[in-house]
This record gives sequence, structure tokens and C-alpha cells, in this order.
Amino acid sequence: MTVQVLYCLLYAGGIAFLAGSAVRAVRYAKQPMHLRWEIHPVPRGRRGELKFMVPEIAFLKALWKFNRPMWYVSYPFHLGLYLLAAGLLLAGGSAAGIGTARPAAVLCGTAGAALGLCGSLGLLARRATTRELRIYSAPADYFNLVFFAVTQALLLAGYWLRPAGTPGPAAILLGAATWNKALQPPQVLSFGMAAGAILAGYIPMTHMAHFIGKFFTYHQVRWDERANVPGSSIDRKMAEYLMYRPTWSARHVGAGGTRTWADIATTDPTQGGAK
Repeated sequence: MTVQVLYCLLYAGGIAFLAGSAVRAVRYAKQPMHLRWEIHPVPRGRRGELKFMVPEIAFLKALWKFNRPMWYVSYPFHLGLYLLAAGLLLAGGSAAGIGTARPAAVLCGTAGAALGLCGSLGLLARRATTRELRIYSAPADYFNLVFFAVTQALLLAGYWLRPAGTPGPAAILLGAATWNKALQPPQVLSFGMAAGAILAGYIPMTHMAHFIGKFFTYHQVRWDERANVPGSSIDRKMAEYLMYRPTWSARHVGAGGTRTWADIATTDPTQGGAK
């Protein structure tokens, strides 16, 4: 792989990630109003929301509470991604000349790739051996985890096994920023960084982009306490939505595009819902 190809992939991956994430967020924001979950307690104020969300995002608190066996493999995977992202930012800081950033970048990047690799393999094993996961795991689920595992293995091997004196990630990022065609990065590390860029651009196109939906799930679904009173905007929107004609693929629901949502929602699927 030539260094110019690597630079192009790094730019393309970053642009695809940012653009894809933005498109996904806009699509979420334009979705019809959610069903009213009425789940409590609802945190009060920004401080209460942060008190709930920080432990959930940083430590996957709900998974620890309700599915601890899954937490043991899922948390290393997510923590690895957090550390890799931090390592990337620190590598950028190192490339910009911040002296203390390089050792921190090496530590975060190595720990992140190692944890992510272990987590990916653990999640693969769980999906392959746990019946509750295996019965609804699609081929894409396995492909995604293999993609992560291979990428992180390449990054680890590419950095730590590269020949002495060859450029590392920070030097490659600086080379990309200045379009230094004379740079000669080691091939394994080049493939690892290229795979990482492709993976970053691929994530927003898949269900792995659930991190984008977290805001909407909490703020516009679980914590939305606006009252639905006659004549309100909520009341008008719900009346409009009840006239929609869904086209879901689940046959037992009977949403083939001919029946309204009001009809579907008021019909017992066991008593003629598939008509």
C-alpha cells in the first residue's frame, strides 16, 4: 500500500464517519413521535440526567445490572473503543508537537486495541455459544465483530512489531496532514490504520451506530414528560400518525400497507391481526 493511498483512506474514513453520523442523527430527529413509555423515575434537571448517563455510558451500568455475563465481554470492547479514540486524539496532539501526548497516546492506544480485541473475541464466542444470542444473530453481526478483531490485531502488531526507526501513528497522521509523500510507514501498521479508517466510515451505516441514538432514546423517549392534552401538538401529531399505513415485515402484525396504524394497534394479532 502506498502512503498516498493510506492518506486517502484516512481522510475518507474520517469524512464518512462524521457525515454518516450527522445523517443518522438527522434521521433520528425526524422520526415520528415515539410511543409514550411512561418509565420512571425521570431524572430532574441536567445534573440528574448526567448522574444517570455518565455511569451508563462510561461503565454500561444497566448491562452490569441485568446481564452480567454479557457485561464481562461487552465492557472491555466498549472501553477499548473509548481508549482507542483517546489514543487517536493524543496521537494528533503528539503530531502537533505536544511532548507529553506521545506516551499517553501509546498507553491508550495499546490498552484500547488489546481490550477491544479481547472484547471482540469474547462477544464472538458469546454469540456462537449462547443460544439466546445465536438464534437472532445475523451474519452481519459476526462479520462486524471479526472486522473489529482483525483491525485491532493489525494495529497492535503493526505498532509493536514495526522495524526500529519507522514512523508510528502520530508520524503517519502528521504525514497525512502535510501530505508527506516521502514518508514510508510499515505495511502492517498501514493496513491496520487503513482498516480502522474503513471501519470508522462503515459504523454509521450499521446498527453499531446506536451510540448516536442514545440522546434520542433518553431525552425524547424515556424522559419526555410532556402532557398529552386535547388540542395539544402531541394530540395532533398522534392523530396524524394513527392514519399511517405501516409496511412492517412481521406477518403476524398484519402491517402490509393497507391497514392504518390505528387499526393495527387496536387489533389482537391472535384474533385476525394478519388479515
